[in-house]
Amino acid sequence: MIVELPDEAATQALAARIAAVLRPGDVVALEGTLGAGKTTLARAVVAALGYAGEVPSPSFAIIEVYDPPHVRLPLVHADFYRLDDPAEAAELGLDDYRDGAAMIAEWPENAGGFAQEPACLSIRIEILEKGRRAIVEPGRDWLERIGWT
Repeated sequence: MIVELPDEAATQALAARIAAVLRPGDVVALEGTLGAGKTTLARAVVAALGYAGEVPSPSFAIIEVYDPPHVRLPLVHADFYRLDDPAEAAELGLDDYRDGAAMIAEWPENAGGFAQEPACLSIRIEILEKGRRAIVEPGRDWLERIGWT
């Protein structure tokens, strides 16, 4: 499915739709070139989950964690841009962070990818002449929840 993102309001609307049905164990895998809008969408999802503070990019920390009551459910926001090998994700203790939490993963391919997981919502963001576009590929666990076929 293709979702046009001509402005920030459209990005926030997509984020709200994702946040409304996000569950522990889900992965939102965000792909795209530098500056495509992955972090912007991730921040909008975190805000839509109820977080009122500033949402830093996890580019240097790699992993940021958000817990209730500040958000509706435990959430891991990871940016794997700096990983050189997928094995490094395991060295970070990623599985421990993911236990009982949903995850937003930027640059998921650097961590070995998550598209094979049925609870993965893959979103590739592309820069257009005017705005952006999201190519959304929901794993089977997402299809019924969000009504995208």
